[in-house]
Amino acid sequence: MNPPVNPPVAPGPAPRAAVGPDRAGRELLAGRAVVLPNPAPLTHVVAATTAPAVNGAKGRPADQPVALWAHHADTLDALAGLWDLAPAHHAPVRHLLAGEHLTVLLPVRPGAVRPSWSDPAVKDGWMLLFGAYWEPLRPLLDAHPLLYVSSANRTGLPPVADAAGALAMFPPTVSVLRPPDRGGDGPAPTARQATTTVRVLPGGELRLHRPGAQDRAYGPADAYLRDLYARTFGR
Repeated sequence: MNPPVNPPVAPGPAPRAAVGPDRAGRELLAGRAVVLPNPAPLTHVVAATTAPAVNGAKGRPADQPVALWAHHADTLDALAGLWDLAPAHHAPVRHLLAGEHLTVLLPVRPGAVRPSWSDPAVKDGWMLLFGAYWEPLRPLLDAHPLLYVSSANRTGLPPVADAAGALAMFPPTVSVLRPPDRGGDGPAPTARQATTTVRVLPGGELRLHRPGAQDRAYGPADAYLRDLYARTFGR
């Protein structure tokens, strides 16, 4: 008697892979969220052209506030008149975002008429702006001047540090951008962490809202804020 012949096993689906910038751009144009890399020591972020797409990728309520990504000068120019800050403080704010790559909370001027696209980033009179970006992503980001952004994590989990972690954490409906071949997605000298969040009070005083990658080497928050203020307002 011949031994039974096992039926051939159908091959499983191909392993999910990160995508290139062209595919990531198409996903953003279609209104879908994409996970994007940051250089060490920062974690990845999830971005989209609408706030509900960001929140949906993270598995949280669609109307939860998110940050506006302050990577484009046009976005900042449109928002500057809404801040309850002296004109002399506008340049330091831009340095906190573009120079320090911080996440920044800014006071909104009472009675200011805001564009509707800023609403997802405003809560209780404060506007949340995200300043970190990786220069190799500039062509992709410049093609999408209005983006909403949040740390790349599903609700209740820590932000992911690399593309492999993002592919494992996020569903297939959320594309993950393959990091440019410039060493930014390799092992960090220390553990990666989300950006530090700083609150700018109407008089220009800085407060630490949430610790993160930029302040962790300083110890007490006051030491970091003194140094940050000197670098920012002493320019």
